[in-house]
Amino acid sequence: MPMMLPAAPVVTVAGVEVRPVWANNLNYELGLMQHVAADAICAAVNVHYPGVVHGAGRDQASLTAEQRYADLKRNVDELKPLQVGLAVHNARGHRVTWEFNLRDFDLAAGDAHTARSLSYLAGRGLALGALRRHGLPAAALARGLARSGLVARPGLRWVAYSGTYHVAYLLKVITGGAPLPPTVVGFLAAARHLLGPDMYDVARVAADFHGGPVGLDMIASRLGIPPPLTSPMLAGAAAVRAIEAFVELMHRFGGDVAAYKGLLQGLQIT
Repeated sequence: MPMMLPAAPVVTVAGVEVRPVWANNLNYELGLMQHVAADAICAAVNVHYPGVVHGAGRDQASLTAEQRYADLKRNVDELKPLQVGLAVHNARGHRVTWEFNLRDFDLAAGDAHTARSLSYLAGRGLALGALRRHGLPAAALARGLARSGLVARPGLRWVAYSGTYHVAYLLKVITGGAPLPPTVVGFLAAARHLLGPDMYDVARVAADFHGGPVGLDMIASRLGIPPPLTSPMLAGAAAVRAIEAFVELMHRFGGDVAAYKGLLQGLQIT
């Protein structure tokens, strides 16, 4: 009989639940997600992935959007995501985040990665061995998201921080691992089709907030958002901080962030 991982305790980040999801509690958590997402108004995504192996170190400002996208596509098509954090706020005032632990990445089999990225994530609490033993396949998450009510939901606002790779990996999961579209135009069209047109990048919005400090943690700190002291700094916590930072930035901008809709840092914006 395979070992079963006890469901990790639900923790709180800045007042928002973070619920770790493994193979043995996937069905329960997906049912809860359907309930919370029934009247969802905003969702944030953060994906942990094992590095950037194509185009790393290139001067992004010297590249065209198509060149930047070509590097992104090669990386996302080849690499396997490790964790998907999804934070959901609904019209009833519920704020819940799920941290999906994926098992598909196999270091022993030579799956593409960078040692630096894996070391960085390990330092934040990510355990690759636990993912392989107890995680869920990305295909199971794809099936769950298809039933969740979050995909292709009219009026749902999506948020990420420095979001191009996070959105791209989310599209990869939703489509069952299909290659990304060949062009920037095709990628943005797919994102609008699967997530909707209301996509916002916290990094882009924050850039106009007194210059916007670099890094999600720095932005959150500058906005007065408490650090996630009770949670590892992994994908779920990052999704919470992205959505909380976006809500606060909206308040600072008087609710008018329409100028930032659809702009992803690192793709259209460098």
